Amino acid sequence: MTDNDKITSTVTTSKNIITTIEQLQAQFSRLQALSRTQPINDWAIRERQLDNLELLLSDNQERIAQAISDDFGHRSESETQFAELFPSFTGISHAKKQGKSWMKTRRAPISAIYRPAHNEVQPQPLGVVGIMVPWNYPLYLAVGPIIDALTAGNRVMVKMSEAAPKFAETFAKLVAHYFSSDMVCVVLGEVDIAEAFSRLPFDHLLYTGSTAVGKKVMAAAAPNLTPVTLELGGKSPVIVIDDVNLENVVNRIMMGKTLNAGQTCIAPDYVLIPRAYHQRFISLAIEWLQKHYPNIENNEDYSYIINAEQFKRVQGYLEALPADSVCHLTGVVANAETRLMPPVIVTEPDLSSQLMQNEIFAPILPLIHYNTLEDAIQFVNERPRPLALYVFGNDNQQIDQVRTHTVSGGMCVNEVILHVAQHDLPFGGVGESGIGAYHGKTGFERLSHMKPVFVQAKINGMNLLLPPYGDLFKKAMALFLK
Repeated sequence: MTDNDKITSTVTTSKNIITTIEQLQAQFSRLQALSRTQPINDWAIRERQLDNLELLLSDNQERIAQAISDDFGHRSESETQFAELFPSFTGISHAKKQGKSWMKTRRAPISAIYRPAHNEVQPQPLGVVGIMVPWNYPLYLAVGPIIDALTAGNRVMVKMSEAAPKFAETFAKLVAHYFSSDMVCVVLGEVDIAEAFSRLPFDHLLYTGSTAVGKKVMAAAAPNLTPVTLELGGKSPVIVIDDVNLENVVNRIMMGKTLNAGQTCIAPDYVLIPRAYHQRFISLAIEWLQKHYPNIENNEDYSYIINAEQFKRVQGYLEALPADSVCHLTGVVANAETRLMPPVIVTEPDLSSQLMQNEIFAPILPLIHYNTLEDAIQFVNERPRPLALYVFGNDNQQIDQVRTHTVSGGMCVNEVILHVAQHDLPFGGVGESGIGAYHGKTGFERLSHMKPVFVQAKINGMNLLLPPYGDLFKKAMALFLK
């Protein structure tokens, strides 16, 4: 048995679950030392870790869904299957199919001047990767980065969100059962633990959450020069061009806005729409909800707001608006006790309101009118760059105008949200919506050191360029410098 084989031979439950700052620091030091003495360069070891992750999910689907639902008060099991389990399984499958080829040393181009030498790029594990997980999709936003980290041959420490404690504890116990503490461990605790976690000198730190906390994480990582990937939020706009099938537009936007009760970082945050479509959009939204979420007050498919603090926040956004600007799409009122918040549309909100200044993270959809497409593009560009942007239309020239003249972390054309599930696309933000990207090969490379290697040939002409610099050197330089 090799040292790498020993990595997965035992499970040490007590070391897999970290609950104190002392344990946190000790476990990090242990994993850091292992990463320097036992780098995981064997694909079979990496693949085995992905197998363990796949087994963890497949053996415990109902337990996972129930724990998440318990945290939310009610979280649709079907949404957990669709938005968390499904992309987790497909991400693992993609990594297992492609990872062996990703980790191979690859040739890189070389100038004719240096031949017959050649260039290579050699992917190497970084060492220890820290992952900080939010509460809104606590499974997928843990598993997705874990997939990339394990495929790249890293050891992993995961800090779960204190806002989803039941799932955090469940996931910690599952990781302790399916993984060696030498490979993956889970950290539980409140803000003080999170702060200590972000100050550790990881080889890479990946955080998903709000922009405000992301700034604190980056500041905490800076003294160690820890490289960070920050997947943040922002207000992801929808631009509706005036040649669309409005029924299809409403269908896709309302899907994105009601998924997880709007608690999605790439949910449509507001809609820029021609004034002529205003009333028709609202009517179609009412019909859509009657069809897809009938009896929403007792509908197993509809999720609740995560906690009382978040419910109070978004309810306060609505209460600060003129009553005639809030259009209730159902006959059901929000319930602070259960945290059920039915979808509403807000028409032409004050742009200085909290609703329009902050990421909404709830099933509240502002409609904002625009006169020309240039106006809509300018509206987006005057604000922080969003994590996602969505455009609906049939005119390719106008769609290209939006694509070319806006900058966002990602984009969908005639769709929302689904770009996040494409494992061959990078996922990440830009500007205030994030730093760096991951998923698939992009994630593998993000969590690897892509080491450049210059390989000199046994017979080469480099000695001709040594001093004393004579006529041959001068002729060569004259030729090169042309």
